[in-house]
Amino acid sequence: MTPMPISRRTLLQQGSAAVAGLSVLRVAGPTYAFQTPVTGEVIPWLDQPEPNPAPEAIVRQLAWEQLDSWITPNDQFFVIKHFNEPQLNENDWRLDISGLVDQPMTLTLDDLKARERQEVTFTLECSGNTGLPFFWGGIGNATWAGTPLAPLLAEAGVQEEGREVVFWGADAGEQMWREMTITEQFARSMALQDAMNPDNLLVYEMNGEPLPNLNGFPVRLILPGWYGIANVKWLTRIEILDRAYQGNFMARDYVSIREEERDGETVWTFTSVGPNRLKSAPAKVTKQGDAYQIMGAAWGDPIAGVEVQIDEEPWQPATLTEGAGEAFAWTFWTLDWGTPSSGEHTISSRAIAENGEVQPAPDDPLLAGKTTYWESNGQITRRVQIS
Repeated sequence: MTPMPISRRTLLQQGSAAVAGLSVLRVAGPTYAFQTPVTGEVIPWLDQPEPNPAPEAIVRQLAWEQLDSWITPNDQFFVIKHFNEPQLNENDWRLDISGLVDQPMTLTLDDLKARERQEVTFTLECSGNTGLPFFWGGIGNATWAGTPLAPLLAEAGVQEEGREVVFWGADAGEQMWREMTITEQFARSMALQDAMNPDNLLVYEMNGEPLPNLNGFPVRLILPGWYGIANVKWLTRIEILDRAYQGNFMARDYVSIREEERDGETVWTFTSVGPNRLKSAPAKVTKQGDAYQIMGAAWGDPIAGVEVQIDEEPWQPATLTEGAGEAFAWTFWTLDWGTPSSGEHTISSRAIAENGEVQPAPDDPLLAGKTTYWESNGQITRRVQIS
């Protein structure tokens, strides 16, 4: 069984001294160039996503070949809806903090805006991104602004028995539970120690503007380093429990199921989707004159480098451009391809994190034994025709 990769949280807790002691694999001689990737004629990929069978659920997604901005504009940011689209009034909106707390709180939007303001540039990815043949663009990068969550929880006074924090959205819909049809409000939860991370924000702005309605107006949760499902939109209530919350989106949906061999026997494991996984993708191939360039993005952990493989030839280091050194945002990369031969070519990429973790191949045991499409972070290969 392949060991689980080291998470960003573990890395930060252990500190730089522990990082120095890790046995790491690094890209040979990565270079950095802080500029927008060279533009030119875009050569379309031969492989394209299948038509979206769920337009009401997957409202918008990134078109990789159109990627030309490190910050994703609000009107181009991917959108997924699980239930209805709430229409909330900012003047009437309230956020309740309740459950196992000494001082229950009810806050208005003005209350949040009067508190400490904090920003983070964070690449938000849906955990189902690239796991389905029609869903390859569930990702975007934005600068989010709001107030830190941890001080509010501290002021509310989480009681000693408090263990789990549940975040409730205003969206709701019907769910089948055995033979019952119930109306369930969207909710996700996390351990109290994770919720108290100082990077977590209650966000009311996206790229310098009020949150668009489809992205959670007036307030949403932003958890840098976690898959999109945890970043609850249309947030209305935060509740502290003394036990794990087992709603649909924690215990039944957004659960990764894996088949593993242990002592010669098959064992099935079930884990709720959580923090991001290291990942990269070739975005597009461009041509200027007779020269070709490959451009892509890498994310999921602080990026040390990216390697690119063309037609199963040896891996070669790419040049990191915008976003290099960012903690939570994607890093753009480029590779000068020169003048490739005419015909069909394959292009793959793999990201290498600062802690030495390498983006896995699709046949990695952790991925090969997975029977669900969540957390699909295997190396991505695209096909292109050079004339």
